[in-house]
Amino acid sequence: MSKKVIVIGSGFAGLSAACFLAKEGYKVTILEKNDCAGGRARKFETDGFVFDMGPSWYWMPEVFENFFAQFGKKVSDYYDLVRLDPSYSVFFEGDEVMHVPAKMDELVQMFESYEKGSGAKLKQFLAEAKYKYDVGMNEFVFKPSHSILEFADLRVLKSLFRLQMFSSVSSHIRKLFKNQKLIELLEFPVLFLGATPQNTPALYSLMNYADMSLGTWYPMGGMHKIIEGMVSLAEELGVEIKLGEEVKQIYVPNGHASKVITENAEYHADVVVGGADYHHIDQDLLEARTRNYSEKYWDKRTMAPSSLLFYLGINKRINNLHHHNLFFDEDFNQHAVEIYDDPAWPSKPLFYACCPSKTDPSVAPKGCENLFLLVPLAPDLEDTDEMREHYYDVIMERLENRTGQSIRDAVVYKRSFAHRDFKSDYHSYKGNAYGLANTLMQTAFLKPKLKSKKVSNLFYTGQLTTPGPGVPPSLISGQVVAKEIYKSIKP
Repeated sequence: MSKKVIVIGSGFAGLSAACFLAKEGYKVTILEKNDCAGGRARKFETDGFVFDMGPSWYWMPEVFENFFAQFGKKVSDYYDLVRLDPSYSVFFEGDEVMHVPAKMDELVQMFESYEKGSGAKLKQFLAEAKYKYDVGMNEFVFKPSHSILEFADLRVLKSLFRLQMFSSVSSHIRKLFKNQKLIELLEFPVLFLGATPQNTPALYSLMNYADMSLGTWYPMGGMHKIIEGMVSLAEELGVEIKLGEEVKQIYVPNGHASKVITENAEYHADVVVGGADYHHIDQDLLEARTRNYSEKYWDKRTMAPSSLLFYLGINKRINNLHHHNLFFDEDFNQHAVEIYDDPAWPSKPLFYACCPSKTDPSVAPKGCENLFLLVPLAPDLEDTDEMREHYYDVIMERLENRTGQSIRDAVVYKRSFAHRDFKSDYHSYKGNAYGLANTLMQTAFLKPKLKSKKVSNLFYTGQLTTPGPGVPPSLISGQVVAKEIYKSIKP
């Protein structure tokens, strides 16, 4: 009789773990509290608009290819992938807009146009970033990070200085580039990692390689097409997915989780995988004697940002926007301080506008636009309807001014989402959107452990544990935890 695995949560990490475990012969059931799979990558449809609720950037395409390949599948079996060109546009102060090209020779020329000699420096910067990416993806991310000894490999130790673990992204970039717009462009990918560029290890310039060398992609139909593909694969492998089943308790007699209890049923388990919010499982679903950490421990963790999101249906076409658009027309450093150093609702927010209907006509009715707006925020702020409306007006006014048209009067559908929704929909700790910050003191073996220290058959996966936040790391996290389960509890 196959061992029964209960996976709590159907986000990228939970689905990934379920697929790998089912492949090895475990009998896997996923319990999902919401009415559709995907966690933060859910979708919703209304009035002909199809909205991705969470992730909208498709980076590191080889991670997705590698995931499906391990089951004899290809990405193209589930969705059509297109590379965006320009990758994205950046709106700076005044009238300047930078359209970041997909082709490397054009990107080098663009850098050169802003700062003489910076084209060659970009090539140097990306070559170093490629080394970090290759080492990170091949040496680091697949380690379970149980202890520092996993990283005591001579190859890894030799690479520590080349990886620039002990200097910051900010200082690394500023040694090569002087133009402020180029600096902001290169610092942007770390904005969501959970610290200012000044406090983020230069290791994470590997994100620039993912951005500029590997490219920005889009799965036609929306990011939820990845989830649909993973659900299809999971079900083909025999995984049972139960929606609307919110877990209320993990029953742990004698140091072994024997069942998972929801409002509707009890599920017996030989193995439990926590793919939902780690803090929620640790603090709310377990008795105090079986928790990995104290509430004090969690309160001292540095969380990645939360977000204020708007999902808008527009009954006309919008000019002067591309698929991805970054509005850096206010002080980049000030907004970063208000997220990380002195948490507050931002005085002059930067924001991101995603208009997937520019690429994909299926996500909006004919002649309309699908518009997704995001303001990165500090976690654990007071979240009121009045505050949301204030920031809606602030960013919409700037959006209209910068694109040269009225938009608010064409909004036929509007939905907002922020801290309190992250908490209610995902039990997100402090209402964070992206998980645990990738600071030096929260990297690798310093993250919350993927295996319970007190419950012999309880494991964790996702953006609050190894290897970290983001869609590709979450996919990898599911694979890593499945491998660790297989080592200790055979199917």
